[in-house]
Amino acid sequence: MARRVLHDEYFKRAKREGYLARSAYKLLEINERFRLLRPGHRVLDAGCAPGSWLQVAAELVGPRGVVVGFDLTPVTHAMPANVRTVVADARTLDAEALIALGGGRFDAVLSDIAPSTSGHGDDLVSARLCRSLLDALPRLLAPGGRLAMKTLEGAETPPLLAETRRVFDSARLFKPKASRGPSRETYVVAEGYRVPRDLPRFNEPRP
Repeated sequence: MARRVLHDEYFKRAKREGYLARSAYKLLEINERFRLLRPGHRVLDAGCAPGSWLQVAAELVGPRGVVVGFDLTPVTHAMPANVRTVVADARTLDAEALIALGGGRFDAVLSDIAPSTSGHGDDLVSARLCRSLLDALPRLLAPGGRLAMKTLEGAETPPLLAETRRVFDSARLFKPKASRGPSRETYVVAEGYRVPRDLPRFNEPRP
């Protein structure tokens, strides 16, 4: 019962403090622990609707920073002046368009994307979404950049973490207190991105 009351409090706080969803406190806790977002940063928010992470990121990067968000669902709520949003699919991203909106490669990439849950194989779908994002990072994330992406714990979690560690100086799993107790969601938090040296330029033909 105590846990239920605790989680209800995040919903009440979101309403009271003007956030669109309780998930705002997950990003606030992640950032408090790891300091991923700083004033002046360029940030990409994958799966940004309804917009609570956009709100938090905009506050953290301040007026000198910029936050670009994309989702299959349009963001309809009014956002701060330093936020730009587009409708896009994480599996078929136009990196050039996103970078143009942000004014350069991003200092941090965030993802709170979750699959439509069916109760069976959700963790596998979640891992595939995370891998799609990892595949896109060479064209999105600046050297030394940071990442926080949600995944659902399961058999693919250890290999996903290992794959992330291959391209970051450090990567770990972190479950914010604001996550619902029974939820399998956890976050891969990584720092120190290493851009592959053999990455082709945007206008070079790809094999």
